[in-house]
Amino acid sequence: MSNQNSGRMMDRKNFIKISGLSTLALTLGTTGLPVDFLTSTAEAKKQDEAKLKFNPNGKFKIVQFNDTQDDERIDRRTIQLMEKVLDTEKPDFVVLNGDNITGGCDTALEMKQAINNVAQPMEKRGIKWAITYGNHDEDSTPNSGLDEKDMLKIYMSYKYNMNQPGEKDITGTGNMNLLINDSKGKKAAFNLWLLDSGRYAPNTIAGQDFEGYPTWDWLRMNQVKWYYETSKSLEKRFDRKIPSLMFIHIPLWEHRFMWYGSVDGRTAANHETAVKKHNIVGERNEDECPGPINSGMFSAILERNDVKGVFCGHDHINTYSGNYYGVLLGYGGSAGFGTYGLSGAEKNRLRGARVFSLDENKEGVLAETHMVFAKDYGIDLTANDQSIDPAPLKESVKA
Repeated sequence: MSNQNSGRMMDRKNFIKISGLSTLALTLGTTGLPVDFLTSTAEAKKQDEAKLKFNPNGKFKIVQFNDTQDDERIDRRTIQLMEKVLDTEKPDFVVLNGDNITGGCDTALEMKQAINNVAQPMEKRGIKWAITYGNHDEDSTPNSGLDEKDMLKIYMSYKYNMNQPGEKDITGTGNMNLLINDSKGKKAAFNLWLLDSGRYAPNTIAGQDFEGYPTWDWLRMNQVKWYYETSKSLEKRFDRKIPSLMFIHIPLWEHRFMWYGSVDGRTAANHETAVKKHNIVGERNEDECPGPINSGMFSAILERNDVKGVFCGHDHINTYSGNYYGVLLGYGGSAGFGTYGLSGAEKNRLRGARVFSLDENKEGVLAETHMVFAKDYGIDLTANDQSIDPAPLKESVKA
């Protein structure tokens, strides 16, 4: 698969080797950002009535697929993994959490075929689903002519897709929240935040470039403000805070801080302490790759105290999660066999998905989360290319 942004990105394997980089996450007040960056409106609007509902037993299950990241000739094992997970876990909802497709699509048709590849596992099973965007979703845009807004219309055309056009006047495409009603269908029991964490940092801010810094994107202040105001609006509407999960593609800086239990310390001893303090489970095989600026989203989440977990992708060979001051922070791994993984023969060992179990009768509602892996389903993990021709496109009509 081609990667049209290879020249734009700093090598994620090497960028973090710069000494003390974690301390270089810029604060918003010192960047010389244009005034409209901080003053863009982010009005909290009344949400549509919940279209999701807990089951009669009070349970609800979510599956997160991350970084399927392929073109129209997807690796067959990506589809196999998705289907195996869906048939085994039988989720009520699925999140495709960014980098759903990538470069290599040369026409609009090929881009639609790439989208169709990852939509069909849910569509064939009648499972409701939605997407967020990652930094690679527009890699094929120069050749295909379809940008994120165009792609969102395609995703929304599928019968079981739950995406909405998203909030206006804030950064990103398709920023939204989805309420889940209780088993009686009378009141909201849970909420999902789906945010576009962007692609890459601008070339310069205030005449200064980002040489020496990570060049991925970050949540903007107007997105943080939208979350904050919408959260308050929901509390006012339902006379209580609605517990929730937040899905973003690019991790927060706090993901790394949690792993080491420190901002600056990065030793094995730091991590050993962090494992005990934050109950960390899972693997970390590459450095977290956030943008150069700390968005302040985690501070807003602590203030509102309604988000129970923030889960990302982006860094394919990280699968960990932990409890960072009352909020679960974690990864969903990578479901895509056509993109990078571990080195050598182990390339595909961590291909998988994350499962979330909700229980309306449990305090906080989020009962547990865990990873499932392709190896558990007997899927071929050979480090080779098993791409296939795209499936025929079928007309998708909303119910």
